Amino acid sequence: MPTTGSPTHRIAAALLVSTLAGTALVACGAEAEGSPSATVSDKRVGATAGDARITWGECPPPAGGRTRTPRLDCGTLKVPLDYRKPGGTKIDVAVSRLSTAQPGKRHGVLLLNPGGPAVGGLDMPETMASTLPKSVLDRYDLIGFDPRGVEHSTPQSCGLRDPSVPGLFPYPAADGSITKNVAHARAAAQQCADTVGKTLRHYNTANTARDMDRIRQALGERKISYWGQSYGTYLGTVYRSLFQNRTDRVILEGNVDPTKVWAHQVADTWGKGMADRFPDAARVAAARSDTLELGTTAAQVTRTYLALADRLDRTPAPIPGTPISLDGALLRNMTYALLLHNTTLPKLTEFWKAAEDLSHGSLTPADTAVLNELLADTPPTPGVPADNQATMFMALTCGDAEWPHDIDGYAARTAADRQKWPLTAGMPANIWPCAYWAKPTEPPVKVLKGGPRNTLILQNRRDHATPWEAGLGLHKSLGSASAFIGVDNGGHSVYAQGSTCADKTTVTFLTTGRMPSRDVYCTDVPQKWPAELLPTVTPTSAEQRR
Repeated sequence: MPTTGSPTHRIAAALLVSTLAGTALVACGAEAEGSPSATVSDKRVGATAGDARITWGECPPPAGGRTRTPRLDCGTLKVPLDYRKPGGTKIDVAVSRLSTAQPGKRHGVLLLNPGGPAVGGLDMPETMASTLPKSVLDRYDLIGFDPRGVEHSTPQSCGLRDPSVPGLFPYPAADGSITKNVAHARAAAQQCADTVGKTLRHYNTANTARDMDRIRQALGERKISYWGQSYGTYLGTVYRSLFQNRTDRVILEGNVDPTKVWAHQVADTWGKGMADRFPDAARVAAARSDTLELGTTAAQVTRTYLALADRLDRTPAPIPGTPISLDGALLRNMTYALLLHNTTLPKLTEFWKAAEDLSHGSLTPADTAVLNELLADTPPTPGVPADNQATMFMALTCGDAEWPHDIDGYAARTAADRQKWPLTAGMPANIWPCAYWAKPTEPPVKVLKGGPRNTLILQNRRDHATPWEAGLGLHKSLGSASAFIGVDNGGHSVYAQGSTCADKTTVTFLTTGRMPSRDVYCTDVPQKWPAELLPTVTPTSAEQRR
């Protein structure tokens, strides 16, 4: 990671964090309705239903001086810190509501989660309302929430010196050594132990799902529908497993494999996911070779990028007028973030050009403008600790399931991963603070297979954050309860990204409850690809096939 102190970069934080939702886990196994743990989330909740109340009012101020629609209401809900002690310490969960359902058409509420882990969701009803058709909005009130410990929901802080989530990503040294990564992982875990202590162990996905059911009660709903993105797919899967009889229509987009929570999803899928996605951006760069000069083919651009990353690993390049030095880790993190959406691929190629020129000491005014735009500090959210996302990212990825503890094993796996997947340079298999984390308070929730057929899985073929294989893994875990909608597209978002096939299937499900009788593979050309990509793609009509 950058040694000069990583800023919370506008795009690396806003885009990148939203992907990590599907970035990590270690095999599941334990909780179903009727088990002792399920009793905690079922019978005891019912016994304390009187606590589930929300008083609606104004929403807290958002970051950066933005404004919200006055139609968005917010409130807080008291929930147990530890559901094994429902009468003990209480914490706040912030909830938002956009009342859009029309009398006579209302089906219920649609609870939303944007992923992360550790991304606040109060603004998500507004975001989703701008993309959903009237036929859906007429049927649902949209509900957002900040998950426990995140932003306005009793925010947690370890007091980390580097408050950025990318600052936690363990890229090895230029020679492949993980010595500094081991020290950083140990120090971060110890910092959290010393600052927050055992309290942080209760901020896990299972308890967040239990909070969701308290929200359901407070809203007076018998069942809730749910739309989760990225990490939110795992959260939704856990909720469905704990509260299957209270789950209505579920959409999971950009998916986590629940059998790999968390270490294995990072190590097993992230390298291949990047290898699948990177050529989309490389093709854009190659199409602009006359101005970018990074290569005339995707293969040449890839070689240029790998050489640049290696050069910056060995000799970071100070950015004039800033305290930032561009090193290989920052280059890779920005690349990861800008690959999340097709619309940012042209900007990514401009960033590569600026980084290449900076490394050679030939920075141009255009390069400087690109670097200043992408590396500007993100305005803080009022009242939220600067390291809140990083703290809760660790709490969830480390607290949901136990990670391996053997340092030699991490070193060996990192070396092998580094050789197999050069674009990620061994980072996914490297040691994280989770190797030194306290043992989780409970085993991962056992995903229930089968049951009501009410879950629609949306997955892009070239999603580097939550790769294709993770979506297939989730579909396998849910079995007949789910339908899989695969889209021949890149990036992390599926809905409203140009595939009429995927969008129509999603809207039909939300409005009628009807799911496809079989898995769907959408090959219609996305309309939000950069112009440089379109000539290489033969447009076809929406196609559905096995």
